[in-house]
Parts: sequence; C-alpha cells; structure tokens
Amino acid sequence: DVNLRRALCQAATVMLHRGRATWLRTWAAKIARRRGAKRAMVALARRIAVILHRMWKDDADFRYDTPVLHAG
Repeated sequence: DVNLRRALCQAATVMLHRGRATWLRTWAAKIARRRGAKRAMVALARRIAVILHRMWKDDADFRYDTPVLHAG
C-alpha cells in the first residue's frame, strides 16, 4: 500500500533526524555512514515494518532499549 509505505518512510526519516538515541537509530546511522542517507531511510522503514508486524503477531510491546532478534 502506497500510504503505508509513505508513513513508514516518514517515520524512518523522523527517527533518523529527530529521534532519541536507541539501538534502532544507531543501527540506521551506521548504514547511513556506509551506504547513504536514502538507503538508510529505506532500510530503517523496512525494519520498522518488520518490528511492527512481529509486535502485532506476538501481541508484544516495543522495548526501545533491547534489539529484536530475528528467527530465520
């Protein structure tokens, strides 16, 4: 969905530029230094989507201080 993609990219952009320091922002900042800001924004938007899907599926709360481990 175009609107969902736009919202995820907007959230990623805000997180990169104005968000508080979290493991997720640090991860995206490393990508931005290596690959560029646009790729980092897309990578962060995708990671946010994966985290949101996992939270929805597991009925869990987001813990900003703990990285999410992926299964598979």
